[in-house]
Amino acid sequence: MNNLQLPQKDMEKEIAHLESFIKSNIDARELKRAIAVRMALEGKFYHEISKMLGVSEFFVGYWKKIFKSQGLEGLKLGYKGSKGYLTERQTDVVVEWLKNKKYWNLDELVTYV
Repeated sequence: MNNLQLPQKDMEKEIAHLESFIKSNIDARELKRAIAVRMALEGKFYHEISKMLGVSEFFVGYWKKIFKSQGLEGLKLGYKGSKGYLTERQTDVVVEWLKNKKYWNLDELVTYV
């Protein structure tokens, strides 16, 4: 048994974790990763998975390896976005200002901000 194979009980537990993750509200990229890993753990061939999901066989193996080493956290997107320039309060004020406009003009918005 290599380091990517698990006893049946552990594999069922991991598949259950993946199912829960898949059913949660996740990004489509995370979803595709999780489904590919789940299918691989269920014993489907990489070439079948790649045809069904429209990904490469490398994609399937790569994300399975990441899942084995990092768990569900490894399947999640790493990019969280950048910090905004405006505070939450400032953003709310700008949104309210825009709601009260009959039309939006980019130059006017830039001047306002």
